Amino acid sequence: MAGISVTLEGDNIQLAFQKGEQSTAVVMDPHAARSLVRAVSQLLAAIGESSEEGDDMPEEMVDVTSQTIDVGMDDHGMAVVALQAGMMPPFLLRLKDDEARHIAQSLLEILNSPRDVRVSHGDH
Repeated sequence: MAGISVTLEGDNIQLAFQKGEQSTAVVMDPHAARSLVRAVSQLLAAIGESSEEGDDMPEEMVDVTSQTIDVGMDDHGMAVVALQAGMMPPFLLRLKDDEARHIAQSLLEILNSPRDVRVSHGDH
C-alpha cells in the first residue's frame, strides 16, 4: 500500500505519494486542490464507494459569514439561494417547496424572538 501525505507549502498544498523506494510530490494552489477533491468525490460516488464514517454521518460543518446572498427561482420554478461565503467558491442551493417553507418559517421564528432568547440558544 502506498503512503500518502498532505502538507502545507506556504499558501499551497503538497500531496506526496510514496511506494517502496519511489516517491512523488505535487504542489497545488487552493483552487487546484478543491478541483481535485471534487473530482475524487465524484469518482468515489460513481463507483458506489461510501465514506468510511458511513453515509448517515454529516459532513464537517463549515462556519462562514456570507458575503452575498441572492434568492430567486431557477428555470423550473424551484427556489434558489445563491451564496458566496468566505474563500469558498460561489454555489447555488436549489430547494423544494417544503424545504424553502421550512427555512423561511424557521428564520421568521428566529427573527421574531427577542435577542436575549436567541443568544441563550446559541445565537441561532
